[in-house]
Amino acid sequence: MGKILTFLLCILVSNLVLSSHAQDCSTYRFTNNAIYATCVTLPVLSSNLHWNYQPSNGTVDIAYRHAGVSTSQWVAWALNINGTGMVGAQALVAIPNSNGSVQAYTSSVTGYGTTLQQSPLSFDVQDIRAERVNGDVVIYATLVLPSGRTNFNQVWQIGPVSNGAPSAHAMGSDNRASLGSVDFVTGQAGAGGSVGGSLLHRRNTHGVLNAVSWGILMPMGAMIARYVKVFKVANPAWFYLHITCQVIAYGVGVAGWGTGLKLGSDSEGLKYTSHRNIGITLFALGTLQLFALLLRPKPDNKYRKYWNIYHAGVGYTVITLGIINVFKGLDILDPEKKWKHAYLGVLISLGAIAALLEAFTWFIVLKRKKEDKEGHVGNGAYTTNGNGHGHSQAA
Repeated sequence: MGKILTFLLCILVSNLVLSSHAQDCSTYRFTNNAIYATCVTLPVLSSNLHWNYQPSNGTVDIAYRHAGVSTSQWVAWALNINGTGMVGAQALVAIPNSNGSVQAYTSSVTGYGTTLQQSPLSFDVQDIRAERVNGDVVIYATLVLPSGRTNFNQVWQIGPVSNGAPSAHAMGSDNRASLGSVDFVTGQAGAGGSVGGSLLHRRNTHGVLNAVSWGILMPMGAMIARYVKVFKVANPAWFYLHITCQVIAYGVGVAGWGTGLKLGSDSEGLKYTSHRNIGITLFALGTLQLFALLLRPKPDNKYRKYWNIYHAGVGYTVITLGIINVFKGLDILDPEKKWKHAYLGVLISLGAIAALLEAFTWFIVLKRKKEDKEGHVGNGAYTTNGNGHGHSQAA
């Protein structure tokens, strides 16, 4: 009997879940009893798009529905006729009035600094209006599709209202992912338009390249120089390992820096000042280190100790700034938490290895100093810091 009740309960819950999901799109009842032949649930920001396409005159009746909107938020849905993303979007905007109603108007977005001011679109929009129903905001309109086209890139968004006007929306992962394509004939809607998907891919590529170069390889190269050379058998192999690791890190970092410049030019108006400035500083210091390698004095040169101080100082500065900028980049990209946790895990592992090697290095240094004092190394082959002959010849 208990199993039967459990089975019936599962069926009831499943039906409720399916009914709730269906209510989100195809069985949603509009207050004007309008029926739309096609609807899609957009992948982020709790939004749905409903429409009827009229092939006889090239128009489409749309209802854009955004769930869970507060009375101090605006919503917008847009087509981007010649591109993707925010710039160039032809938007339908809904903003709350002080009397509790919702005002709908059109706004042509010409740049990232837009305040969604009312303006005409590049195509005709008829019968635009908006309403609030149980926390949902719905924008209704009839669009006269340009040039007989039916496939476009689309954008949708939500943001706060300040002093009765739209303010900048958040830059979380869902806000950045609220773009895609829509075909009013086939009913297909994809997440991420061709250009938008490419932009997101380039952002991710930029992040991975810089995390690997400045955030992982550079610290590893420094660890090789500091700890591997303590072993006599590692001379001069440690030097070439150090150089190889740092040159690879620099090359990958330059690629990441280049993608960052391209992203900046493609995202005019989006300013991440500190992240950008640190990136420029890293590129400059990394390039300086590369040229300094070519100008390295010989071990017996009286200026070598000053070069060593400079080289180490700039190197540790690059590592510190690199790690800081990786975290700034993660905050901007706002990926799943597992990626930040993974990078933290890498840093913790490198830190633990460095701590063990540091203790071992000091053990060797103190042991060699003691041997020097006892006269076991009479030819003075090792320097007083215990780093050995390899250090005096290649560091």
